[in-house]
Amino acid sequence: MKKLSKKAMALTAVHIIEKTLLQPYNPVSVHLIGAGGTGSQMLTALGRMNQALIGLGHPGLMVRCFDDDKVERANLGRQLFTTAELGLHKSVALINRINRFFGTNWKAETEKFDKNYSGGGGDQWATITISCVDTVSARFEIGEILNTVSKQFGNSRNRPLYWMDFGNSKDSGQVVLATIGKISQPASEKFRAVETLPFVTEEFKDLLIASENSDHTPSCSLAEALAKQDLFINSALANLGASLLWQMFREGILYNRGFFLNLKDFRTQPLKVA
Repeated sequence: MKKLSKKAMALTAVHIIEKTLLQPYNPVSVHLIGAGGTGSQMLTALGRMNQALIGLGHPGLMVRCFDDDKVERANLGRQLFTTAELGLHKSVALINRINRFFGTNWKAETEKFDKNYSGGGGDQWATITISCVDTVSARFEIGEILNTVSKQFGNSRNRPLYWMDFGNSKDSGQVVLATIGKISQPASEKFRAVETLPFVTEEFKDLLIASENSDHTPSCSLAEALAKQDLFINSALANLGASLLWQMFREGILYNRGFFLNLKDFRTQPLKVA
């Protein structure tokens, strides 16, 4: 590993966003994995973001949402579903609603994003992957898939670039942004540009494994669901995470690569690029 000089260490660490996100010829492809508590909120935020980007002259986003679960009565209230959508696949219900509201042509996948997924319509990989999954094993599998993809694509122009992972407990959570491989950084005398942001599954591996014993059994009622997760933890995480993503597109530079949120104490701790 290359050692940094004292002068370089004294500079503020930042990550310069890959320029193809800022001035693309086509909409930026996004895979949203999980359409539950956080995923349903995040998809709505992505719809708003897409509308805003197009209004600013950007091609916008092309989102593919993955979830093989169906809407159950226990989901109502905490997740963005109505009684009319009971029994529908979550991804289909949400994507249909977003497409009608915003006039988009986003896609729903009624299967898991795992090693068995072969890609729909040739869209097996996306520039940005956003995971809102509720099991540690799913998170590790996504990390393995993206690591493999990074090696396969090398420096190809259409390679996947970023992974944003959401995770939460009852009233706390975190969002961690990672690069899928190295993102070439411009030379700078003002900043220390960091080309690699670590995967959540690598940086916080031990913590994730320790949390694996949490109860992930389905809730049979809204009251039971609310006993496991606060009513607003998912929407709070989604809005803050969407704000980080918006900063990537609008400013092209990041000082923070995520954050930790404690909703009970109303505290947010940024996760610095350094």
